[in-house]
Amino acid sequence: MDKCILLIATLDTKRPESLYLKDAIDRRPGVRALVMDISMAAHDYPDADISAARVAEAGGSTIEEINRSRERAKITATMIKGAVKLAEELLVEGRIGGVVGLGGSTGSLMATDVMRALPFGLPKLMVSATAALPGLATRYIGTGDIMLFHSVIEIAGLSPLLKSVLDRAAGALAGMAGIGLLDAERVRAEGRKSIAMSQFGICEGCASAVRHRLESEGYDVIGFSAAGVCDKAMEEMIAKGLFDAVIDLAPGGVGEHLMEGMRSAGPERLEAAGRIGIPQVITPSGVNLMSPRKSRYKPDYHQRKKFDLDKLRTFLRLNGEEIERVADEFARKLNQAKGPVRVLLPLKGWSSIDGPESPIYEPETDRLFIERLKEKITNPRVEIMTFDLNLEDKAFADKVVENLIDVLPV
Repeated sequence: MDKCILLIATLDTKRPESLYLKDAIDRRPGVRALVMDISMAAHDYPDADISAARVAEAGGSTIEEINRSRERAKITATMIKGAVKLAEELLVEGRIGGVVGLGGSTGSLMATDVMRALPFGLPKLMVSATAALPGLATRYIGTGDIMLFHSVIEIAGLSPLLKSVLDRAAGALAGMAGIGLLDAERVRAEGRKSIAMSQFGICEGCASAVRHRLESEGYDVIGFSAAGVCDKAMEEMIAKGLFDAVIDLAPGGVGEHLMEGMRSAGPERLEAAGRIGIPQVITPSGVNLMSPRKSRYKPDYHQRKKFDLDKLRTFLRLNGEEIERVADEFARKLNQAKGPVRVLLPLKGWSSIDGPESPIYEPETDRLFIERLKEKITNPRVEIMTFDLNLEDKAFADKVVENLIDVLPV
């Protein structure tokens, strides 16, 4: 049976281009397009497999109300809600093997909102004339595994150039759809335990040592850069049951969210594993640092101990009040954990840039975090351990691995 590619578009503004892409997909062996119309203006084109009226109804409204309304934000949200609901139903029914969107700014925002609601591993391609606009690419992708195809030219009129773009998009989707959807059952079928691990450049030595040892012992280790986006995605994937355990080497996104830093990973960071009860081993790499936008520096930030990671990123040291606030937030989250948690805290620095020779080394402030965490943790499943090591020491990586194996069910 041919695999369906869900084509999300606005037929009121992109009808000829959408139908060309549909035909281009249909001409590929093994796939066919299923058109979903997310138009918000009235039109009478009958070309959609899933009409705008049906999308509006699934979103809790009617197409007539959508057409009459001038509350653009409200009706956009309604259409996205309906499109997500219908797309998820199609996926559960096994009817789609990929998604493609076609549009300018509004169409791209709407289509990628739908894509991000669908699981990791489902092919997703957004053909957009605005993919390269500053700020929009990150908004389109968010935490989704979405491929952006910058059309360069406007998606208007079937010129040979645009046909080339659409033909290539059809070929890309046809190729990706043949791989099959990754899900928790398929991951489990490999027969190896799957470990999610947050990491960052300042704990790369520890991450590498942990990975190599665990892989040599038969585990799969899936790394996530703790820069605020991928570690947020890690939380979402943990919640979907893709992993057996978590090694959170770099949970600095918790404090960054409190301080409105650039590595903020959102309000639910450090919660998914505890909520579903899988084992966690947590270390504090980067937890004593923040990276606020320089345009938002408070007056005292200019006097802080700092480390310039590169020409764009500067880490500032947290003060005592801030680090205790971060400890309180860690405790609040970990006290909710339903599975075993080991918190491993090195006493000689929390990263490769944090040691006796570093300008940001401040063990007395780190001690405030440790003592506050010990004071606030009430969950008996959470064990806190300290080691007279630096986080980047090989011996500390060994402790991480040993504690993970100790809490993993056989």
